[in-house]
Amino acid sequence: MSAPARETSAEAPAESGAHSLGPIARFFDSDLWYNFRRSPVAVIAGAVAFLCIAGALCAPWLAPHDPFNLASLSLSNSFLPPVPLKGSQWAFPLGTDDQGRDMLSAIMYGGRISLVVGFCSVLFAVIVGVGAGLIAGYGGGVPDAVLMRIADVQLTFPAILIALVVDGIVSAALHQLHEATEIDIIVFAIGISNWPQFARTVRGSTLVERGKDYVLAARVIGISGPRIMFTHILPNVLGPVLVIATINLAVAIVTEATLSFLGVGLPPTNPSLGTLINNGNSYLFSGQWWITIFPGLALVIMVLSINLLGDWLRDALNPRLS
Repeated sequence: MSAPARETSAEAPAESGAHSLGPIARFFDSDLWYNFRRSPVAVIAGAVAFLCIAGALCAPWLAPHDPFNLASLSLSNSFLPPVPLKGSQWAFPLGTDDQGRDMLSAIMYGGRISLVVGFCSVLFAVIVGVGAGLIAGYGGGVPDAVLMRIADVQLTFPAILIALVVDGIVSAALHQLHEATEIDIIVFAIGISNWPQFARTVRGSTLVERGKDYVLAARVIGISGPRIMFTHILPNVLGPVLVIATINLAVAIVTEATLSFLGVGLPPTNPSLGTLINNGNSYLFSGQWWITIFPGLALVIMVLSINLLGDWLRDALNPRLS
């Protein structure tokens, strides 16, 4: 009788030590981190995405110049080619534009704006879509029919078209405040065009979860519907939401760049990568190709790395592939 007692007491510290691990330690000990380390594509994409995000967010400290400080700009430095072409300068490794702005610094600052707009628009779409999906899936009836028909109608139109229409309507309604709210307008336009994807995914998962025993038990003991939705069902449907959000981050960045390239997004005074591409487009066939090529490459690299991470995350969180 004493031997099993000793074995139990010996196993207890190991179990308590495992439960005492912090969230960071548990993440590095999880299957998700193991799958990430075993995927070379995910590791490379993660490293590239980290460099892009870190370079963009730390642009005020890492950029060699401030491209928006008019006092530091000189027209004598305009149209300088990138290193190592003839006439280039090491102070401007990727060349300069028509205003003498350093292209490397402009890309870093523009990437920061693109990331902020993309992240905020995805966050807005997640809040609206997850809330609508929970209400539709758990409540059913009229709310389900109304919300899903709205989503179905919106999904029949391309997201870029919805964003264009919303941006135009809101900009016209807030004409006097347009300059002060231009980033808020573009975030709202992109976010409202992407919420149906989250709503339909969460609704489908909620329909499955609401019939399980833990939800029925919560109803029996008198827990309210909103509390069941947001404290019991929501944690169990966040896996697909995380995957869609990662992929939609890349889509949102491309959508913002498209709107800015078309001239209805962010203005030249607050340029994103799309604005930089638009500014250099008129010089593409006059020999100053670097003004539009380098911002375009930065956009492609950033979006591709985020997309690859989203694809890996989708496979890693799919129980049928694990």
